[in-house]
Amino acid sequence: MAELRPERSGPVLTLVLDREPQRNALNGALVAELTAALDEAQRDDTVRVVVITGAGTRAFCAGADLSTGLGGDEGFLGTHEGRRRYGELLQAIAGCARPTVARVNGAALAGGLGLVCACDLAVAAEDAVFGTPEVNVGLFPYMVTAFLMRAIAPKHAMDMVLTGRRVPAPEAARLGLVNRAVPREKLDAEVEALAAELAGKSPAVLRLGKRAIRRTRDAGLETALELLAAQLTINTLAEDAAEGIAAFLEKRPAQWKGR
Repeated sequence: MAELRPERSGPVLTLVLDREPQRNALNGALVAELTAALDEAQRDDTVRVVVITGAGTRAFCAGADLSTGLGGDEGFLGTHEGRRRYGELLQAIAGCARPTVARVNGAALAGGLGLVCACDLAVAAEDAVFGTPEVNVGLFPYMVTAFLMRAIAPKHAMDMVLTGRRVPAPEAARLGLVNRAVPREKLDAEVEALAAELAGKSPAVLRLGKRAIRRTRDAGLETALELLAAQLTINTLAEDAAEGIAAFLEKRPAQWKGR
């Protein structure tokens, strides 16, 4: 049975984690389906934005399904590989050529928090909560920390992973974990407006920009500036750059070609 429900609205692809009775917890099948859907979205030029959310209103994603794990019954090494595939999923979200938006409709915990951190942008319902409760059951959010420590200040990240406390959405917005927290009744409109704005940009330029950020984030300042200067030169040669400048000078909407 499919664990992921794709929904399409024009250039926006919404990937719904569809395990509501299990609070949209991750299992091996859902990780595989989400990874495959992201790969397919990158090969579809009509997709401009990818939104990730959970079914229902209780949970965005409650983390890994502790009743099955991520590796199913594949034995010790199979279970280990299943966990590694979750890390590959986080990289697939972060490395997606399309802008990714987390629509946080409920609790984003443990591995679910990792999905939020891996997305480019995140909008949450005000009553959503965030946390890494693994420490409460004798575990630690190892792979999640790689993205959490890049998303917010280290002291705040350490507070979350060491205490396991749940952070309400308004605080998450102040910490920079999400871009904004809005009343639940406004969540869809807020996400739709953000996705429409992103879809209106040049997909080629967004792709170049995302790649440049990803490749220079951990580089030294001098190295980063040299690499970014090269990327700027490439950007100026793109057809969309010429179109964007012409549209600005002619005071008209740009007609992006994606190249």
